[in-house]
Amino acid sequence: MHAEQQLSKSLKPRHLSMIAIAGVIGAGLFVGSGAAIQQAGPGILLAYMAAGIVVILVMRMLGEMAAANPETGSFSTYADKALGRWAGFSIGWLYAWFWIIVLGIEATAGAAILHRWVPGVDQWAWALVLMVLLTLTNLGSVKSYGEFEFWFASIKVTAIVLFLIAGIAAILGLMPGVPAPGMANLLENGGFLPNGPGAVLAGVLVVVFSFFGAEIATIAAGESADPVGAVKKAVKSTVWRILIFYIGSIAIVVTLLPWNSASVAKSPYVAVIELYGIPGAGTIMDIVVLTSVLSCLNSGLYTASRMLFSLSKRGDAPKSWARISKRGVPATAVLASTVVGFITVGLNYIAPDTVFIFLVNTSGAIALFVWLVISASQLILRRRMGGSAEGLSLKMWLFPYLTWVAIISIVALLIGMEILESTRESLLLSVALAVVVVALGLWRYRKGAPVPATGPATGEAKVVTTAGAPTS
Repeated sequence: MHAEQQLSKSLKPRHLSMIAIAGVIGAGLFVGSGAAIQQAGPGILLAYMAAGIVVILVMRMLGEMAAANPETGSFSTYADKALGRWAGFSIGWLYAWFWIIVLGIEATAGAAILHRWVPGVDQWAWALVLMVLLTLTNLGSVKSYGEFEFWFASIKVTAIVLFLIAGIAAILGLMPGVPAPGMANLLENGGFLPNGPGAVLAGVLVVVFSFFGAEIATIAAGESADPVGAVKKAVKSTVWRILIFYIGSIAIVVTLLPWNSASVAKSPYVAVIELYGIPGAGTIMDIVVLTSVLSCLNSGLYTASRMLFSLSKRGDAPKSWARISKRGVPATAVLASTVVGFITVGLNYIAPDTVFIFLVNTSGAIALFVWLVISASQLILRRRMGGSAEGLSLKMWLFPYLTWVAIISIVALLIGMEILESTRESLLLSVALAVVVVALGLWRYRKGAPVPATGPATGEAKVVTTAGAPTS
């Protein structure tokens, strides 16, 4: 096999570590958390914990499968083996669609910040610049993607670590000019659950999507020299990443400031930085949010292109998307993702309140669909082993009990989306899209014929039956 037929394995351990961290630190944490706090008060901490537990369980299950068989298609290829070719086809396309839509959302968000700094340049022009920049980065080499993501993630992590250190100092009364708040903000202003436990349950639906992206590390691991080691490290670190970065930073916000203050609703992190007396809090947070946006754009384009590449290698997307450049990059798949990304950016300016919001809503529940497929795949594949974990380098805890806990929790979240009026439309449109894609998958594989599937990130074909057992 010629070198140009293989994906480059140039991602280093430091790249994978930061990609894993960056996957769960998005602009939603810095900006979207304000709305969640306003909804549930200090009790939002319980929502973050509940959502975090679900994500930790899902990542553990995905890690078990990825460590046993690291592939660029990740959970899509495992769905092939566990549920059938129609399932891998369906979840792969839905996942790629999710990240392509994210390109339009994040490019617009980043452009809005840049337009505030340089109002002389139209916002659409900034969006175009960001899309072109990140496209060139992804076309260059996987190492250039890894380097960009490493530095983007480093900025985000540094910002949160400094925020946490300053927050702990303020809570302990060690910050000059900031009186120690004690438990006042947690227990006063209506108490820990000012809007009742129902608000916390609704808050779970708001925050759960903030954690989506942790699975990117299992996709990127296929382009590292030690994919199994990278997967194990990323999965095992999920617990402390969620505990420290999300729950830790939100705990500081609701401890230092009243949950119902207008400043917390607008931007909780800016409000805390202003409490510290640091000048230019808004600009500082704009820089951090812009970094998060660029990171999400970078990862979104990478992830969508790799999923399209994997689908192509399995015969589920145009063959041309499996072409790999001399730099070891699936350039055609990158460009295919970019073209649709550019279209979504354009739609956000041409018809933001109609076509674009419709497209965004079709991706609203895809995260839960992905987690449900991961859980079901792990349950089925492990049971085919007789429930034994012998030979697995990374194992799901308390199988099958915690697997079922995750499945039931995800189904409950989907039901919650139907009950909650603010998320109902997004769920229904996502389900409608899923029904169409699944119908196409079932029609395509109605005879259950075996189809070539790729080996771990190499493009080498092997036959995988609908039962999922590799045959030579």
